[in-house]
Amino acid sequence: MSIPAVVTVVGSGTMGPGIAAVFARAGAQVRVYDVVAEALTRAEQAVAMCEGVLDNLGSNKVDGGSVSYTTDIAEALRGTEFVLEAVPEREDLKKSVLAQIEAEVSDETIIASNTSGIPITKLGEALNAPARFIGMHWSNPPHLIPMIEVVPGEQTSDAVRDRLIEIVNAFGYEAVLEREVPGFVENRVLYAIMRECLALVDEGVISERDLDTAVRWGIGYKLAVVGPMRLLDMAGLDIYTSVAGYLNRDLSNTDGVPAFISDRVASGKLGFKSGGGIFEYGEGDVAALRGEIVRQLTAVRKAMPAPLSDNPV
Repeated sequence: MSIPAVVTVVGSGTMGPGIAAVFARAGAQVRVYDVVAEALTRAEQAVAMCEGVLDNLGSNKVDGGSVSYTTDIAEALRGTEFVLEAVPEREDLKKSVLAQIEAEVSDETIIASNTSGIPITKLGEALNAPARFIGMHWSNPPHLIPMIEVVPGEQTSDAVRDRLIEIVNAFGYEAVLEREVPGFVENRVLYAIMRECLALVDEGVISERDLDTAVRWGIGYKLAVVGPMRLLDMAGLDIYTSVAGYLNRDLSNTDGVPAFISDRVASGKLGFKSGGGIFEYGEGDVAALRGEIVRQLTAVRKAMPAPLSDNPV
């Protein structure tokens, strides 16, 4: 298994720095492109922090890896073997950028998108050769969550699909192959959980803090070790059938955003980025919380064994 020698990450926002750090750690020469020079300055600082986290994690480091930064897209794409588009989640913007990428790279270059759920087939309409285009959805923070959703579009070639799986496995991540559905699998499951959580809080069944505790320890702790399908076997399919028979019809099926969230958004309460959302944050709280989350994610990943599906059962 091998990774591309030269990788380009187009977009240096939330995900770009962590992605660049992972590829560089695996020995690739990574070029990070953005239209805004100040964004690249922030990205360089973020990559350094990600590298520190990876050092603390003790992840394998291959010689020869590097990260460079440029606002010149031609320079970023010259001679590249693999391009990952990671610009903001707008279909029109992504299509424009993808067309620009295709015009600059060789016919052999694989082009991937880190979209969180825009259909790959839809984005591939911007390309003359959609067979070399594929979805590569990282989970945030990308340098700590060792799972990537591999999502071929209707035109994606089998060779490109197989090569991307090989690349993901080469830097020690789990490649999850999926059929194209809106939102992809991870976000569909996450948003189903979020919908029920918000409904329970909005209805006054439980407080925000107690909800987080219940999910972290009652659900998250188990699911970190035993996935939903294995959990069904562990609990018993007969038990699931009995409980689901009366519970499923009572679960939230709202198809909109609850007022619990929309009212906060309307008043500018967006979460960490605004200093307040569901919870309020004082000066320095957000930075401290981010650091603690990274510390705990690092500790959990260190403690996690190989995926259970790979172990004898």
